[in-house]
Amino acid sequence: MDGTKPAMESNAEDTQDEGQESKGCFECCIKCLGGVPYASLVATILCFSGVALFCGCGHVALTGTLTMLENHFSRVTSDHATLTMVIQIFQYIIYGVASFFFVYAIILLAEGFYTTSAIKKELQSDFKTTVCGRCITAFFMFLTYILALAFLGIFGFTAIPVFLFFNMWNTCAAMKSPDANITLPDSICVDVRQYGIIPWNATPGKACGATLGDICNTSEFYLSYHLYIVTLAGAGATVIALIHYLMILSANWAYLKSAVSTHEYQDIKTKDDQDLEAEARSKDGQNSSSYS
Repeated sequence: MDGTKPAMESNAEDTQDEGQESKGCFECCIKCLGGVPYASLVATILCFSGVALFCGCGHVALTGTLTMLENHFSRVTSDHATLTMVIQIFQYIIYGVASFFFVYAIILLAEGFYTTSAIKKELQSDFKTTVCGRCITAFFMFLTYILALAFLGIFGFTAIPVFLFFNMWNTCAAMKSPDANITLPDSICVDVRQYGIIPWNATPGKACGATLGDICNTSEFYLSYHLYIVTLAGAGATVIALIHYLMILSANWAYLKSAVSTHEYQDIKTKDDQDLEAEARSKDGQNSSSYS
Protein backbone atom coordinates (compact mmCIF):
# COMPACT_ATOMS: atom_id res chain seq x y z
CA MET A 1 0.00 0.00 0.00
CA ASP A 2 2.85 2.39 0.86
CA GLY A 3 4.46 1.70 -2.52
CA THR A 4 1.36 2.64 -4.47
CA LYS A 5 0.91 6.01 -2.73
CA PRO A 6 3.93 7.72 -4.36
CA ALA A 7 2.82 6.36 -7.74
CA MET A 8 -0.65 7.80 -7.27
CA GLU A 9 0.81 11.17 -6.28
CA SER A 10 3.09 11.11 -9.35
CA ASN A 11 0.13 10.40 -11.66
CA ALA A 12 -1.84 13.25 -10.07
CA GLU A 13 1.07 15.63 -10.59
CA ASP A 14 1.43 14.56 -14.25
CA THR A 15 -2.30 15.08 -14.82
CA GLN A 16 -2.10 18.52 -13.22
CA ASP A 17 0.91 19.47 -15.39
CA GLU A 18 -0.90 18.33 -18.53
CA GLY A 19 -3.95 20.38 -17.53
CA GLN A 20 -1.80 23.47 -17.01
CA GLU A 21 -0.09 22.97 -20.37
CA SER A 22 -3.47 22.60 -22.11
CA LYS A 23 -4.75 25.72 -20.38
CA GLY A 24 -1.61 27.60 -21.38
CA CYS A 25 -1.98 26.57 -25.04
CA PHE A 26 -5.66 27.54 -25.01
CA GLU A 27 -4.90 30.97 -23.53
CA CYS A 28 -2.11 31.45 -26.09
CA CYS A 29 -4.49 30.61 -28.95
CA ILE A 30 -7.13 32.99 -27.60
CA LYS A 31 -4.50 35.71 -27.27
CA CYS A 32 -3.33 35.20 -30.86
CA LEU A 33 -6.87 35.15 -32.23
CA GLY A 34 -7.66 38.32 -30.30
CA GLY A 35 -4.89 40.15 -32.16
CA VAL A 36 -6.22 39.34 -35.63
CA PRO A 37 -7.92 42.30 -37.40
CA TYR A 38 -10.87 40.35 -38.76
CA ALA A 39 -12.39 43.32 -40.58
CA SER A 40 -9.13 43.96 -42.45
CA LEU A 41 -8.77 40.24 -43.11
CA VAL A 42 -12.23 40.05 -44.70
CA ALA A 43 -11.51 43.15 -46.79
CA THR A 44 -8.17 41.68 -47.91
CA ILE A 45 -9.75 38.39 -49.00
CA LEU A 46 -12.47 40.29 -50.87
CA CYS A 47 -9.88 42.55 -52.49
CA PHE A 48 -7.72 39.60 -53.59
CA SER A 49 -10.76 37.81 -55.02
CA GLY A 50 -12.08 40.88 -56.84
CA VAL A 51 -8.73 41.86 -58.34
CA ALA A 52 -8.00 38.26 -59.38
CA LEU A 53 -11.36 37.98 -61.16
CA PHE A 54 -11.01 41.42 -62.76
CA CYS A 55 -7.45 40.96 -63.98
CA GLY A 56 -7.58 37.29 -64.98
CA CYS A 57 -10.95 37.27 -66.71
CA GLY A 58 -10.44 40.72 -68.21
CA HIS A 59 -7.13 39.69 -69.80
CA VAL A 60 -8.61 36.57 -71.41
CA ALA A 61 -11.77 38.43 -72.48
CA LEU A 62 -9.74 41.10 -74.27
CA THR A 63 -7.79 38.44 -76.15
CA GLY A 64 -10.99 36.66 -77.18
CA THR A 65 -12.56 39.94 -78.32
CA LEU A 66 -9.58 40.74 -80.53
CA THR A 67 -9.68 37.26 -82.05
CA MET A 68 -13.39 37.57 -82.79
CA LEU A 69 -12.96 40.97 -84.44
CA GLU A 70 -10.07 39.75 -86.56
CA ASN A 71 -11.99 36.70 -87.78
CA HIS A 72 -15.40 38.25 -88.44
CA PHE A 73 -15.43 42.06 -88.48
CA SER A 74 -12.03 43.36 -89.55
CA ARG A 75 -10.01 40.98 -91.68
CA VAL A 76 -7.46 43.63 -92.74
CA THR A 77 -4.79 43.96 -90.08
CA SER A 78 -4.18 47.66 -90.68
CA ASP A 79 -7.85 48.46 -89.97
CA HIS A 80 -7.66 47.33 -86.36
CA ALA A 81 -4.00 48.06 -85.65
CA THR A 82 -4.94 50.84 -83.23
CA LEU A 83 -7.40 48.57 -81.43
CA THR A 84 -4.73 45.88 -81.10
CA MET A 85 -2.32 48.38 -79.55
CA VAL A 86 -5.00 49.65 -77.13
CA ILE A 87 -5.85 46.10 -76.04
CA GLN A 88 -2.17 45.33 -75.43
CA ILE A 89 -1.87 48.51 -73.33
CA PHE A 90 -4.91 47.48 -71.30
CA GLN A 91 -3.39 44.05 -70.73
CA TYR A 92 -0.15 45.59 -69.47
CA ILE A 93 -2.20 47.85 -67.18
CA ILE A 94 -3.93 44.75 -65.86
CA TYR A 95 -0.53 43.30 -64.91
CA GLY A 96 0.30 46.48 -63.02
CA VAL A 97 -3.08 46.62 -61.28
CA ALA A 98 -2.75 43.03 -60.09
CA SER A 99 0.76 43.60 -58.70
CA PHE A 100 -0.10 46.92 -57.07
CA PHE A 101 -3.24 45.71 -55.31
CA PHE A 102 -1.50 42.56 -54.09
CA VAL A 103 1.12 44.68 -52.32
CA TYR A 104 -1.34 47.36 -51.21
CA ALA A 105 -3.75 44.86 -49.65
CA ILE A 106 -0.89 43.28 -47.70
CA ILE A 107 0.17 46.73 -46.45
CA LEU A 108 -3.37 47.56 -45.33
CA LEU A 109 -3.62 44.21 -43.56
CA ALA A 110 -0.34 44.95 -41.76
CA GLU A 111 -1.72 48.37 -40.80
CA GLY A 112 -4.75 46.58 -39.36
CA PHE A 113 -2.48 44.38 -37.24
CA TYR A 114 -0.61 47.49 -36.05
CA THR A 115 -3.80 49.26 -34.98
CA THR A 116 -5.20 46.16 -33.28
CA SER A 117 -1.95 45.77 -31.35
CA ALA A 118 -2.06 49.44 -30.35
CA ILE A 119 -5.63 49.06 -29.10
CA LYS A 120 -4.66 46.00 -27.03
CA LYS A 121 -1.79 47.96 -25.48
CA GLU A 122 -4.20 50.79 -24.75
CA LEU A 123 -6.44 48.36 -22.87
CA GLN A 124 -3.40 47.20 -20.93
CA SER A 125 -2.47 50.84 -20.09
CA ASP A 126 0.63 50.47 -22.22
CA PHE A 127 -0.54 52.54 -25.16
CA LYS A 128 2.19 54.04 -27.29
CA THR A 129 1.61 55.67 -30.64
CA THR A 130 3.32 58.44 -32.54
CA VAL A 131 2.23 61.26 -34.77
CA CYS A 132 3.93 59.43 -37.64
CA GLY A 133 1.72 56.38 -37.11
CA ARG A 134 -1.44 58.48 -37.20
CA CYS A 135 -0.21 60.32 -40.31
CA ILE A 136 0.40 56.97 -42.05
CA THR A 137 -3.17 55.91 -41.29
CA ALA A 138 -4.47 59.23 -42.64
CA PHE A 139 -2.36 58.82 -45.80
CA PHE A 140 -3.77 55.34 -46.40
CA MET A 141 -7.28 56.78 -45.92
CA PHE A 142 -6.67 59.38 -48.64
CA LEU A 143 -5.03 56.89 -51.01
CA THR A 144 -7.80 54.31 -50.51
CA TYR A 145 -10.41 56.98 -51.20
CA ILE A 146 -8.69 57.88 -54.50
CA LEU A 147 -8.39 54.20 -55.47
CA ALA A 148 -12.06 53.60 -54.66
CA LEU A 149 -13.07 56.45 -56.97
CA ALA A 150 -10.73 55.18 -59.69
CA PHE A 151 -12.05 51.63 -59.49
CA LEU A 152 -15.60 52.93 -59.47
CA GLY A 153 -14.81 54.49 -62.84
CA ILE A 154 -13.24 51.20 -63.98
CA PHE A 155 -16.41 49.41 -62.88
CA GLY A 156 -18.48 51.70 -65.08
CA PHE A 157 -16.06 51.31 -67.99
CA THR A 158 -16.18 47.51 -67.67
CA ALA A 159 -19.95 47.61 -68.06
CA ILE A 160 -19.55 48.88 -71.66
CA PRO A 161 -18.34 45.59 -73.25
CA VAL A 162 -20.96 43.71 -71.22
CA PHE A 163 -23.63 45.95 -72.71
CA LEU A 164 -22.28 45.50 -76.26
CA PHE A 165 -22.06 41.72 -75.98
CA PHE A 166 -25.50 41.59 -74.37
CA ASN A 167 -27.01 43.48 -77.29
CA MET A 168 -25.36 41.11 -79.74
CA TRP A 169 -26.44 38.03 -77.78
CA ASN A 170 -29.98 39.39 -77.47
CA THR A 171 -30.14 39.95 -81.24
CA CYS A 172 -29.03 36.37 -81.91
CA ALA A 173 -31.54 35.04 -79.36
CA ALA A 174 -34.33 37.00 -81.06
CA MET A 175 -33.39 35.50 -84.42
CA LYS A 176 -33.50 31.96 -83.00
CA SER A 177 -36.77 32.47 -81.12
CA PRO A 178 -39.69 30.48 -82.60
CA ASP A 179 -42.03 33.34 -81.73
CA ALA A 180 -40.10 35.78 -83.89
CA ASN A 181 -41.73 36.38 -87.27
CA ILE A 182 -38.69 37.33 -89.30
CA THR A 183 -39.18 37.29 -93.06
CA LEU A 184 -35.78 38.72 -93.97
CA PRO A 185 -33.15 37.47 -91.48
CA ASP A 186 -30.36 39.07 -93.51
CA SER A 187 -31.81 42.47 -92.65
CA ILE A 188 -30.89 41.95 -88.96
CA CYS A 189 -27.30 43.09 -88.52
CA VAL A 190 -24.80 44.06 -85.85
CA ASP A 191 -22.42 46.80 -86.96
CA VAL A 192 -19.52 47.18 -84.55
CA ARG A 193 -18.23 50.22 -86.46
CA GLN A 194 -20.94 52.38 -84.91
CA TYR A 195 -19.39 51.83 -81.48
CA GLY A 196 -16.05 53.25 -82.58
CA ILE A 197 -14.22 49.98 -81.97
CA ILE A 198 -12.97 49.77 -85.56
CA PRO A 199 -12.89 52.48 -88.28
CA TRP A 200 -15.70 52.94 -90.76
CA ASN A 201 -13.59 51.69 -93.67
CA ALA A 202 -13.05 48.30 -91.99
CA THR A 203 -14.34 45.33 -93.96
CA PRO A 204 -16.79 43.77 -93.50
CA GLY A 205 -17.45 45.77 -90.32
CA LYS A 206 -20.83 44.14 -89.70
CA ALA A 207 -22.48 40.73 -89.55
CA CYS A 208 -26.02 39.90 -90.68
CA GLY A 209 -28.41 36.97 -90.64
CA ALA A 210 -26.84 33.52 -90.62
CA THR A 211 -23.34 34.97 -90.31
CA LEU A 212 -24.35 36.76 -87.12
CA GLY A 213 -25.85 33.54 -85.77
CA ASP A 214 -22.62 31.67 -86.49
CA ILE A 215 -20.62 34.33 -84.65
CA CYS A 216 -22.85 33.98 -81.59
CA ASN A 217 -22.18 30.24 -81.61
CA THR A 218 -18.40 30.60 -81.59
CA SER A 219 -16.40 29.86 -78.47
CA GLU A 220 -14.76 33.31 -78.62
CA PHE A 221 -18.08 35.09 -78.32
CA TYR A 222 -19.52 32.81 -75.63
CA LEU A 223 -16.36 32.83 -73.52
CA SER A 224 -15.66 36.56 -73.88
CA TYR A 225 -19.25 37.50 -73.02
CA HIS A 226 -19.30 35.53 -69.78
CA LEU A 227 -15.75 36.57 -68.86
CA TYR A 228 -16.72 40.21 -69.20
CA ILE A 229 -19.60 39.57 -66.80
CA VAL A 230 -17.19 38.01 -64.29
CA THR A 231 -14.78 40.91 -64.85
CA LEU A 232 -17.57 43.34 -64.02
CA ALA A 233 -18.35 41.36 -60.86
CA GLY A 234 -14.66 41.39 -59.90
CA ALA A 235 -14.48 45.17 -60.33
CA GLY A 236 -17.58 45.53 -58.16
CA ALA A 237 -16.07 43.30 -55.47
CA THR A 238 -12.89 45.39 -55.52
CA VAL A 239 -14.91 48.59 -55.08
CA ILE A 240 -16.71 47.04 -52.09
CA ALA A 241 -13.37 45.93 -50.61
CA LEU A 242 -11.90 49.43 -50.97
CA ILE A 243 -14.97 50.99 -49.34
CA HIS A 244 -14.59 48.42 -46.54
CA TYR A 245 -10.92 49.38 -46.16
CA LEU A 246 -11.91 53.05 -46.08
CA MET A 247 -14.37 52.47 -43.23
CA ILE A 248 -11.78 50.45 -41.31
CA LEU A 249 -9.08 53.10 -41.73
CA SER A 250 -11.47 55.88 -40.73
CA ALA A 251 -12.49 54.00 -37.59
CA ASN A 252 -8.87 53.22 -36.71
CA TRP A 253 -7.76 56.82 -37.22
CA ALA A 254 -10.62 58.15 -35.10
CA TYR A 255 -9.92 55.63 -32.35
CA LEU A 256 -6.19 56.39 -32.29
CA LYS A 257 -6.86 60.12 -32.13
CA SER A 258 -9.41 59.67 -29.35
CA ALA A 259 -7.11 57.35 -27.42
CA VAL A 260 -4.23 59.83 -27.61
CA SER A 261 -6.45 62.65 -26.33
CA THR A 262 -7.71 60.44 -23.51
CA HIS A 263 -4.20 59.49 -22.44
CA GLU A 264 -3.06 63.10 -22.56
CA TYR A 265 -5.94 64.02 -20.29
CA GLN A 266 -5.12 61.15 -17.93
CA ASP A 267 -1.46 62.19 -17.81
CA ILE A 268 -2.40 65.78 -16.96
CA LYS A 269 -4.85 64.59 -14.31
CA THR A 270 -2.27 62.24 -12.81
CA LYS A 271 0.29 65.04 -12.67
CA ASP A 272 -2.20 67.39 -11.00
CA ASP A 273 -3.10 64.72 -8.44
CA GLN A 274 0.57 64.19 -7.68
CA ASP A 275 1.10 67.94 -7.24
CA LEU A 276 -1.88 68.17 -4.90
CA GLU A 277 -0.64 65.19 -2.92
CA ALA A 278 2.84 66.67 -2.63
CA GLU A 279 1.38 70.00 -1.56
CA ALA A 280 -0.75 68.27 1.07
CA ARG A 281 2.28 66.42 2.42
CA SER A 282 4.30 69.60 2.66
CA LYS A 283 1.48 71.26 4.59
CA ASP A 284 1.28 68.29 6.93
CA GLY A 285 5.03 68.52 7.49
CA GLN A 286 4.79 72.25 8.29
CA ASN A 287 1.94 71.67 10.70
CA SER A 288 3.80 68.91 12.52
CA SER A 289 6.93 71.06 12.82
CA SER A 290 4.94 74.01 14.18
CA TYR A 291 3.30 71.84 16.83
CA SER A 292 6.67 70.48 17.90
